[in-house]
Amino acid sequence: MTETPVFSTCDLCDEYKGDTSGNFRVLPPVFRDFGGRHRFAGPVMTVQCLDDNTPVKAAVESPGEGRVLVVDGGASMRRALLGGNLGAAAARNGWAGVVVDGCVRDVGELAACDTGIRALAPMPLPTERRQPGLRDVAVRIQGVLVRPGEWLYADEDGTVVADRPLHTAK
Repeated sequence: MTETPVFSTCDLCDEYKGDTSGNFRVLPPVFRDFGGRHRFAGPVMTVQCLDDNTPVKAAVESPGEGRVLVVDGGASMRRALLGGNLGAAAARNGWAGVVVDGCVRDVGELAACDTGIRALAPMPLPTERRQPGLRDVAVRIQGVLVRPGEWLYADEDGTVVADRPLHTAK
């Protein structure tokens, strides 16, 4: 696991509160922490899928290199897109975190994963294999635009996205 950059989402919001360019965005406070890390940051990789976690599985089983996987699950409450096995794979493969606009399962197992995991809610039903989804596309997470290569910062106070790194070096 890579070291977490030094940042505070509150400080970032204070610094960029006047930004009207759209380069700094705040996700709504609807996400819950499920992973073992509650503070994480990194460059974004995106997947878009509805009730089928095929692209999520492919992503977390590849080298994360300190990135954050942002999953546009359409805010679906029908199926879990990430569970204990994939959470462990994300931690093992160096993902800084996973943010799921949808559900997760195996909550106890996710809490033991040394990575950040945020999602809307737990749901015990597993995924369905219906359609492969998309990878590395601009997505809307709770109405907020998130693009591949942008930076996501998550801590106890919230989650923000920026078009570039905003943290200080450790």
